[in-house]
Amino acid sequence: MSVEPGPGGVPNPADVPRLLEAMRAVGSGLRLRSTLERICETAAELADARYAAVGLTAECGDGLAERVGEDIDGQAVRWIGRLPDGYEETAGAGGTCPPPEAGFLAVPVRVQGESVGTFHLAEKRDGGPFGEHDLDMVRVLAREAGIAVGNARLYGAARRRERWIDGSVAVTTALLSGGDADEALQVVAEQARRLSDSMAGLVLLPAAAGGLEIVAVASESPSRALGLVVPAENAVAGRILAGKAVFVEDAASDPRMSADLSRGYGPTLLLPLRSGGRVLGSLVMARAAGARPFTDAERTLATQFASQAALALMMAEAQRDREQLAVYEDRDRIARDLHDLVIQRLFATGMLLESAQRRSVLPEVRQGVGKAVDELDVTIQEIRTAIFALQQGPAEFPTGLRARVLREINMAAVPLGFKPSHRFVGSVDTVVGELTAKNLVAALREALSNAFRHAGASRIDVTVDATVRLPGDGTGVRLTVTDDGVGIPDGGRRSGLKNLKRRAESLGGDSWYGPGSGKDAGGTSVVWEAPY
Repeated sequence: MSVEPGPGGVPNPADVPRLLEAMRAVGSGLRLRSTLERICETAAELADARYAAVGLTAECGDGLAERVGEDIDGQAVRWIGRLPDGYEETAGAGGTCPPPEAGFLAVPVRVQGESVGTFHLAEKRDGGPFGEHDLDMVRVLAREAGIAVGNARLYGAARRRERWIDGSVAVTTALLSGGDADEALQVVAEQARRLSDSMAGLVLLPAAAGGLEIVAVASESPSRALGLVVPAENAVAGRILAGKAVFVEDAASDPRMSADLSRGYGPTLLLPLRSGGRVLGSLVMARAAGARPFTDAERTLATQFASQAALALMMAEAQRDREQLAVYEDRDRIARDLHDLVIQRLFATGMLLESAQRRSVLPEVRQGVGKAVDELDVTIQEIRTAIFALQQGPAEFPTGLRARVLREINMAAVPLGFKPSHRFVGSVDTVVGELTAKNLVAALREALSNAFRHAGASRIDVTVDATVRLPGDGTGVRLTVTDDGVGIPDGGRRSGLKNLKRRAESLGGDSWYGPGSGKDAGGTSVVWEAPY
């Protein structure tokens, strides 16, 4: 028998204390399941029913999010289904498979007028049908269940917003801390993965040749996606670069998705990192194949997070530009000082020595002064070379791997106070591909930076070997940076070393560290290798 919903009758006075107790449970608890269990207990007792259960639909409207009842292992939970809005059913007419001889009652559970599930009662203990009194009582309890669901969802939404805000703060702090840029972008990817309950979080930035390059990956398992470039002609990349978000239900089967990027992923959010009218890149959050889709609320929170990350990224970019400008100005000042002061003084000293050499009558003195003058000439040439390097911009440096490695070594010599030695094995400029070369240079920069900041070394040796055999009988290139410093203390930070290992693994290689070249194997030796 179908019954149109009405205002409901007045509950039996004898039932009022238990109904008030159920209402008190709603007002005093934030744990939805325990609150609904108490409501089901009350309903089963007051209606003298064998089974009472509440079935809630997921917020996205697909499937049951919660099943709570007095008969968890029995038939009542299997009967939970969704009723059309506006209907209540009694006397065995509802549910999916109630026994023909059993009474059955189902009432919608609503939150602010929206149906979010169904309250079920089944089988009167005396074998009779449910009456109007039972229907009125269940209506009251269904309203209380709706209030409990609404409260729980409001609380859950507040907690989710708090988590996303905390994640945004962590991202902003990382980007503006002035530390390693790659490590800061890794924080963005990790926060995105954690906050969205995803399988992977990725950060993509515009590639030099067009399209979007994956520059940071946070994944449950090692990923080789780092360094991959999604071409600009790809449909998804085109929308992202145009500042539009892309929501994908199943990345593995979506024809718009790049095969290298979508393998094993299901529901995926691809959000532009957009700030001030500029698209700085993209933030990707990918759940596993078959995982639940992103809700509207999650999409909104993720979009806000991406906007905050883009703003922090732009601020960090401006901060780095200011710092770089200050470095260039300082380099210009140093170059002028070297040219106007140091070279002139060395030149004047050389002239004085040459004059003394001509006046000296002792051959050994003339020979010694001559050697000193020759050394001064070599020193002047080296200083002029340094001045030329200081006056060059980044775009003016050669692009070969050997030249780029030498550039990093020369740049590191200024803060170190000495120039690291170097050795090349094999044809590094011809056999090493651009992706591996770029990551090798970044690994060298990280290793030299760690040596300068933490090692206290007086000697550093850099070796690039393009003839090594990798595990699995493959060929590749190996970078080794060895110092004679203090070594890595127990309990010390290893974020830089983890970053090196992550870069190598993304290319199918590896990275590790060991004893250095100091006395009694003091110091540290960092090894980074990857296929060509």
